[in-house]
Amino acid sequence: MTASELPFSAAEFSRRLEKVRAAMRENDIDILFVEDPSNMAWLTGYDGWSFYVHQGVLVFHDAEPIWWGRLQDANGAVRTVWMDDERVSGYPDFYVQSTLRHPMETLAAIIRSYGYDDKRIGVELENYYFTAKAYLTLQSELPEADFVDATALVNWQRAVKSDEEIVFMRRAARISEKIIDGIVERIRPGMRKTDLVADIYADAIRGTEDAWGDYPAIVPLLPSGSDAAAPHLTWDGRLIEAESATFFEIAGCYRRYHAPFCRTVYLGKPPQYLLDAEMALVEGLEAGLDAARAGNTAADIAEALGAPLTRAGIERSARCGYPIGVSYPPDWGERTISLRADDETVLEAGMTFHFMPGLWMDSWGMEITESILIKPEGAAECLCKRPRELIVKI
Repeated sequence: MTASELPFSAAEFSRRLEKVRAAMRENDIDILFVEDPSNMAWLTGYDGWSFYVHQGVLVFHDAEPIWWGRLQDANGAVRTVWMDDERVSGYPDFYVQSTLRHPMETLAAIIRSYGYDDKRIGVELENYYFTAKAYLTLQSELPEADFVDATALVNWQRAVKSDEEIVFMRRAARISEKIIDGIVERIRPGMRKTDLVADIYADAIRGTEDAWGDYPAIVPLLPSGSDAAAPHLTWDGRLIEAESATFFEIAGCYRRYHAPFCRTVYLGKPPQYLLDAEMALVEGLEAGLDAARAGNTAADIAEALGAPLTRAGIERSARCGYPIGVSYPPDWGERTISLRADDETVLEAGMTFHFMPGLWMDSWGMEITESILIKPEGAAECLCKRPRELIVKI
């Protein structure tokens, strides 16, 4: 595959690799095994629905990375990664879901063949895709190796987005706007939620004129009424009722880059407690956006948000945001910085966050959120351009 067919330039992939190598040197890691599919994609360009089996990327200091995975997925690797074809290695299918052998035996053989069987090997221990059995197998196969916890090492290198990445996130944001606009246009009392979700997916996948839609890392979330007190409920076949609020947590996705965006729709005349909550939440959002400046901290955003909510008598204990970018299921967050009072991470230009101060009370919920970009100067930019408000549809 030539560089012109890849989603990013050769210089961009080289920049990413060098950042990771520098982090490896800082942590005295001789070779790094990356199994998170988001990190795999960010480093190599690999993109495939294969993360349900063991796969990963080996990162060296002095050689191109090696993509390693199921043999039948190797054809997908040679079509999506920037490395030469000989840097793609596949294991036979009799390793898949076997109780007699484990794919990590073949990864260990590759590591031995390069002379790293007694070196410091970084692995992403706290990760959805790296099982306890995988780790135990590597330890058994490489007893002389010193395994180092490299959880989030690559994730932290992804924190500041390049200009090329920001282009993709802006395209994802246009898709997010399309999805929310479609929801507001179509939603009505008596409509089956499942029909509305079908329309959400149609808008998400069709995308816009200049950006086809990819599948998001999280399914649409849209609880109504008292169910909106639970932030992570999905849809069912029930009808949407009048005089109720439904929040919609969605994300446009372009080439695995996400722009999460949440709005709440009330069908009818909102009760006063929702209007009061809207006023406090929007005030907090505006204050948080003003605090989201390069040189400030993640905690500054959370504290600016919290003051108006506290004055309104709204207690909120959850974090109010997280970094976003390239992601695969089950999560579109980058799992590094948290927008909360105890996170003193300094904000840098190019960082992108889902500023997500959802309100989940005992019997109701509301979400009005923004995907934001930290700018070199001034307050953060909202990637989506829609009013911050409770949407009322009579």
